[in-house]
Amino acid sequence: MCSGGFAKCLGICLIPLAILCVLCNILLFFPGGTVVDTTYITTEAFYFGGIVGSGVLMIFPALVFLGLKNNDCCGCCGNESCGRRFAMLSSILFAAVGVLGAGYSVIVSAIAMDRGPRCRTWGNDTYEEWNYPFSKGDYLSNHTLWEDCEGPKGVVTWHLTLFSMLLIMGVIQVALCAVQVVNGLLGALCGDCGCSCRNTQQHKNYHIMNLWIPTVNVLV
Repeated sequence: MCSGGFAKCLGICLIPLAILCVLCNILLFFPGGTVVDTTYITTEAFYFGGIVGSGVLMIFPALVFLGLKNNDCCGCCGNESCGRRFAMLSSILFAAVGVLGAGYSVIVSAIAMDRGPRCRTWGNDTYEEWNYPFSKGDYLSNHTLWEDCEGPKGVVTWHLTLFSMLLIMGVIQVALCAVQVVNGLLGALCGDCGCSCRNTQQHKNYHIMNLWIPTVNVLV
């Protein structure tokens, strides 16, 4: 597959992943599927790892990858494949932005999963308080600790599911952008198959001749 066509496939994969990451981050503002005061929401949700990191910052490289297939082959002073080579090289920069954004989301998700959710617990067995009852990921292997969270109902499962999805999708995004870095280097060094300035110019001349021939016949 040509480097431009392959980059387009990567862009197609990144778009739905970015949308899902944004949705996951938004759902984190409703722990357990309920509406609570903002002071009771897990802090990592406000780091916007899914909205900014794997979402907004991922849209830019995705759109660039999608446009590489249709880039002008002769966009560099008429030199054959120069325009496409430059575009493939510039896509590496956008891929790096994608890696940074998705990497940020992965780090935030990992920290959130290790820390656990903020939930309602009993303080000194006399009053309710909101805090982080877990530490160092001990609750991941010991599900009996989940009972320490009195509410919202199902908040631990909600927290783990959404941050796990952000973590997994972030890793996939990092991998896809890393692949485009290699693909962009190959496209910049070797060019893109099917991209010929000469063929493009001949194609334009062919259409021009088709327009002139009927006109000449009418005049004759």
